[in-house]
Amino acid sequence: MASRQTTHYSVIVPAYRENGNIRPLITRIFAALRRVDSPVPAEQTEVIIVDDNSRDGSAETVQQLQQEGYNVRIIVRTTERGLSSAVVRGFQEAQGDNMLCMDADLQHPPEYVPSMLAAMSPSHTFVLGTRYGKGVEMDKDWPVHRRIISAGARVLALPLTTASDPMSGFFGIRKEAFLKARNLNAGGFKIALDLLIKSQIPPHAIAEVPFSFGVRAEGESKLTGKVMIKYLEQLAELYWYKFSSLLVFLVIFLIVAFFVLVRTWFGSPSLDSQQK
Repeated sequence: MASRQTTHYSVIVPAYRENGNIRPLITRIFAALRRVDSPVPAEQTEVIIVDDNSRDGSAETVQQLQQEGYNVRIIVRTTERGLSSAVVRGFQEAQGDNMLCMDADLQHPPEYVPSMLAAMSPSHTFVLGTRYGKGVEMDKDWPVHRRIISAGARVLALPLTTASDPMSGFFGIRKEAFLKARNLNAGGFKIALDLLIKSQIPPHAIAEVPFSFGVRAEGESKLTGKVMIKYLEQLAELYWYKFSSLLVFLVIFLIVAFFVLVRTWFGSPSLDSQQK
């Protein structure tokens, strides 16, 4: 296993009842990293599974993978639950300066991990796996209703960021950028969107890597009506976070303009009265 001193890259995987996917995920990640053309060394990479007390054998699977030489560890949370807070916890525990988040269900192809990690640098502090890149058929294996939900959620986020796919859960951030974020919404639906806004990532610092969604191998989708409501609540909070000062300025401007108009029309002596 890689030592603490040589760990420069961390892959964070939030998980709940994903034991069936953990072994293929880890083996595929490290197989990609060990390719001769990989831009990132496997020896400098760790994988952290953040598990929400699944009790489904995930911890035992990770222990077996460790015995086989894979640099993977698991954090089992017993008092918290939720995807976004799991990602935040993983970033806090990460040893690497370049941190990547991906789903456990294999819909984020592990073969893209090396290029995603390599895309981060001091000048590109955020990397986004985008389904809207050239040559990518967006969510081609999804049913129509999922495509509509995904496209609608993206449109609602457009005023907040220039990123092409801020709804993506396949993203990375440099440690120094993550540490700049304040008031993160750990209960929100899309932590990438929250980090883009609250880490104040400028457009030129975002690197994008096109990818096609894979098909879930095991387990069930986490998308529910409750999750969508949480996303709308998150959007409302982010709109206020980003535009509140502008709204306050606009209100003050309108109030001042109103009083100037009142004074102009009713407060100044009329021409007739000045001639008398």
